Amino acid sequence: MIHITRRETFNAAHRMYREEWSAEKNEEIFGKCANPNWHGHNYNLFVTVKGEVSYTNGYLIDLKQLKAIIQENAIEKLDHKNLNLDVDFMQGKMVTTELLCMEIFNQLKTPIEINKGVFLHSVRLHETENNSAEYFGG
Repeated sequence: MIHITRRETFNAAHRMYREEWSAEKNEEIFGKCANPNWHGHNYNLFVTVKGEVSYTNGYLIDLKQLKAIIQENAIEKLDHKNLNLDVDFMQGKMVTTELLCMEIFNQLKTPIEINKGVFLHSVRLHETENNSAEYFGG
C-alpha cells in the first residue's frame, strides 16, 4: 500500500455567523470571523490517495488525472468564491475549516475511487500556516 499526496491552493472568503443570533453574540462567539464584510484565506489543500502501485505503469494514479479531479470537483467550485454564498455544497452549513474539509472529502471521494484500486485516504485543509483540519472519512 502506498500513499500519494497532491497539494492544490485556492483563495476564498467566508463569514462565520448564525442568522438567529444578534451581531453581538456572533462577535462574542466567532470574533473577527463574524465580520459582516467577510474575510478571506489563502487555503492549502492536501489530498492523499492510497492503493497498490501498478507494475505496468509504475504508479498508483496518473498525477495529471488526480490534479484534474481535484480541480474539477473542488478548486473550480472554491477558488475566488464566497464560501457562504457561492459554493453549493456549503449551503446551510457553518463555514469552518473542519466542515469545509469534510465536504471537500465528500466531493472528491467518488470521482477518485472510480479509478480501480485507488482510494481516497484523507483531505487536509490548511486555513492558515498555523491552523488546519484533516478528515479521513467516516
